[in-house]
Amino acid sequence: MTATAYSSAPLPPDATRAPKGEAVLTAIGNTPLLPLDALLADFPHINLLGKAEWYNPGGSVKDRAAARIVAEAHRAGQLAPGKILLDSTSGNTGIAYAMLGAALGFPVTLCVPENVSLERKRILQAYGANIIYTDPAEGSDGAIKIARQLASQHPDLYFYADQYSNDANWRAHYDTTANEIWQQTEGRITHFVAMLGTTGTFVGTTRRLKELNPSICCVSLQPDSAFHGIEGAKHLPSAIVPRIYDPSLADENLEISTEDAHTMARRLAREQGLLVGVSAAAAIVGSLQIIEWLKTNQRATVVTILCDSGEKYLSERFWNEE
Repeated sequence: MTATAYSSAPLPPDATRAPKGEAVLTAIGNTPLLPLDALLADFPHINLLGKAEWYNPGGSVKDRAAARIVAEAHRAGQLAPGKILLDSTSGNTGIAYAMLGAALGFPVTLCVPENVSLERKRILQAYGANIIYTDPAEGSDGAIKIARQLASQHPDLYFYADQYSNDANWRAHYDTTANEIWQQTEGRITHFVAMLGTTGTFVGTTRRLKELNPSICCVSLQPDSAFHGIEGAKHLPSAIVPRIYDPSLADENLEISTEDAHTMARRLAREQGLLVGVSAAAAIVGSLQIIEWLKTNQRATVVTILCDSGEKYLSERFWNEE
């Protein structure tokens, strides 16, 4: 074996320096589709694929929307020097903001429900975000209310990103997530399934997929109760409905129980070696329900979004249940 020689001579300065934050920004998107066909022993004619969004540098699908929101705010002069990015979050978008703030050099203040997982709290702290914890009983809606109050009281201090109302959220998925899925499946996708939180992932991806092929069946999922344990997901009948949500887009809307999501998360880890977050597990539960409704021998390619990995939830007690 011949050893490779590496020169110790320093490279020119321009060759060793990229624009600030460039490494983080260029790593967002182009996540892989993982085959989940091992879950389909009784459906050999169907393909189930999960888009593994934890490959993004912030570890979740929310990197896409956060990066687009920040980029458009910079272009519009809304996130000028001295301004603090402010938003409410259940964790993943906040992590993306905090990561981008550290990489690009702007301060971040986040309103976060007190009961988010310990891992998410520590990641936000690691990135140096200023965290304002809100009443856990009010969930994400309580965090939204506090963020709105701060933005209203201090308009000169904050750029209020407002992920629930910001069209940059869904546009990020219209431009990237949907087109990646279309290319990765070579246009064979027949069903798209995603959880609703801010609704940006579902709205943006569905709008673009429907343009590419109007016959694609797009299914939205949400928790089956106002009191649930699917972090990042919204039970829309009992919550502040995001302004970007378009209820006309879904061909079907299914409700998923927290217990079913927990059971699926454990099953995937123990039987498939796949450690996913609770909302990702819920998305797979919903996908399997859709598959069970398909006609015998009907061929289909079902794609769902695996929002993040299970690493941010390891302190949760459900992992120890049978």
